[in-house]
Amino acid sequence: MTLTSFGPANRIQRSAETHPLTWRLRDDGEAVWLDEYQAKNGYAAARKAFADMAADDIVQTVKDSGLKGRGGAGFPTGVKWGLMPKDESITIRYLLCNADEMEPNTWKDRMLMEQLPHLLIEGMLISARALKTYRGYIFLRGEYTTAAKHLNRAVEEAKAAGLLGKNILGSGFDFELFVHTGAGRYICGEETALINSLEGRRANPRSKPPFPAAVGVWGKPTCVNNVETLCNVPAIIADGVDWYKSLARDGSEDMGTKLMGFSGKVKNPGLWELPFGVTGRELFEDYAGGMRDGYKLKCWQPGGAGTGFLLPEHLDAQMYAGGIAKVGTRMGTGLAMAVDDSVNMVSLLRNMEEFFSRESCGFCTPCRDGLPWSVKLLRAIENGEGQAGDIETLLGLVGFLGPGKTFCAHAPGAVEPLGSAIKYFRPEFEAGIAPTRAGDLNQVVTPTMVGA
Repeated sequence: MTLTSFGPANRIQRSAETHPLTWRLRDDGEAVWLDEYQAKNGYAAARKAFADMAADDIVQTVKDSGLKGRGGAGFPTGVKWGLMPKDESITIRYLLCNADEMEPNTWKDRMLMEQLPHLLIEGMLISARALKTYRGYIFLRGEYTTAAKHLNRAVEEAKAAGLLGKNILGSGFDFELFVHTGAGRYICGEETALINSLEGRRANPRSKPPFPAAVGVWGKPTCVNNVETLCNVPAIIADGVDWYKSLARDGSEDMGTKLMGFSGKVKNPGLWELPFGVTGRELFEDYAGGMRDGYKLKCWQPGGAGTGFLLPEHLDAQMYAGGIAKVGTRMGTGLAMAVDDSVNMVSLLRNMEEFFSRESCGFCTPCRDGLPWSVKLLRAIENGEGQAGDIETLLGLVGFLGPGKTFCAHAPGAVEPLGSAIKYFRPEFEAGIAPTRAGDLNQVVTPTMVGA
């Protein structure tokens, strides 16, 4: 996957001043290895952090920058770092990079790891210094074989250059880094399920509290950050808080830039580094080029399969967490999907819910039983065999599997697109109710009535 660009020339020129994540990318899409990376100012931020900054100063700088997690949850990174224990006697601490990028329609972390592996390593090195962690793991989606190959080579290059291992840059600080490939579970994107999997356990989410910052990998303090999040750290350290904040558009409450993309039947599907606060319309029209000839935009998801559907009139929303929240859903991963007018929403939702149902860890009842129930109902409606009340039952499941009702965020993310699809395209669902069974749509059996 290469980074593509579309639109006016002034929008596709990448520079260190405007594109901290992607300006080092090669035009041929090949990986940037150590010599080239250092020639492009690579590891300068790490040298600055090690020579001129105390650990607490690094944490405060990241906190002041407003950097938030880029994996979908958007939790402030500096605040998360600040949860790590201050007790100097706790010498065993871990830094985990969540590279288990299994959100459908999302490939941003893959691009960074395949083409800029040293950017991730530098981000982890600075973060390890700040958090006083002696060992780090990149928990990588098992299917990302090219990323694994490139990351392992980059780790060896960094070791040979004295940038990993013992006494890094003569500082007396030691940091080991390992690439760990996962076994292929979507739920490993949840940080405590990731920790369980890394330990060799079943990938179930853990009860919180205690949080990983107190009790994480093998019972020790642990910080888990997303690939893109960690890749932002070097630029923040190198160029400062004020510069980083200035990258975002006016009106955005999120700082810096974000890897955003568009897929589906658009003219130019791709991935771009853009400032927070651009509108969905700019992303869709200026970068993705709009719909292919013969297709019309029916709806779109702003950030992966676990975000709600939006209509074409919502394209003017600004692409940042609060901007997307104003139109009723979440920013998610920031990689949007266009749904064209040839797609039946019932079939699309049945396919999505089958995925989410299959990937449930099965730990809590609402998710374990509720998602398969939704699949069964959607399959019946898709085949024109739906019964009166099925739509209301689906809406009841959306409520019962919503935020705060399940052990982790898997089920709420799974049913968010379902609820929005029924909201905007209910006639398509109603069309699947068998006429002989329709009866009185007000006399229905819902999860509430049966005590589900």
